[in-house]
This record gives sequence, structure tokens and C-alpha cells, in this order.
Amino acid sequence: MKEATGELNMTVITVVAIAAVAAFFYAFVWPNIKTSINRNTICASAWGCTDCDGKNCTCSYCEEGDAACNNPKTIKCPDQSSSGSETKD
Repeated sequence: MKEATGELNMTVITVVAIAAVAAFFYAFVWPNIKTSINRNTICASAWGCTDCDGKNCTCSYCEEGDAACNNPKTIKCPDQSSSGSETKD
């Protein structure tokens, strides 16, 4: 009987540990991943990039659902004009 209780305790500890890792992922890691994916999606369809500083440019984009693009928004996107042209020492 003691052996079965010990196995039950280890099962509970394992389930609690997995739940803690999942909660940490969804509370802290997933929001950053989601933001990065959304920004990359928007930057892929952005246009009119100006004010480039070598790393980022200010680009315009239309929000989803605004087919006529009556109110374009701006976002900072990576500067694609210099990618691949720089050589590293």
C-alpha cells in the first residue's frame, strides 16, 4: 500500500510540475511569440517604408478588414534594403 501511495504522490507532483511549466509558457513566453508573428505578418505586407536608420524603417500598413485602406497605420519594421549586403568581419 505504501508503494501505491508513493506512486500516486509522484504522479501528482509530475502533473503539478507540467501545469506550472505550461502556465509559465502561456503567461510569459507565448505573448512574445504571438507579438513577433503578428509584426512579421504585418511587415510582410507593409509599403511606403521611410525613415530607415539601418535597422528599422517606419512603414505603412492596412488593418485586416479595412479593404479600402481608408486609415493606414504605421509600424516599425526591419530594414530589408540592407539585409544580405553587409559583410561581417
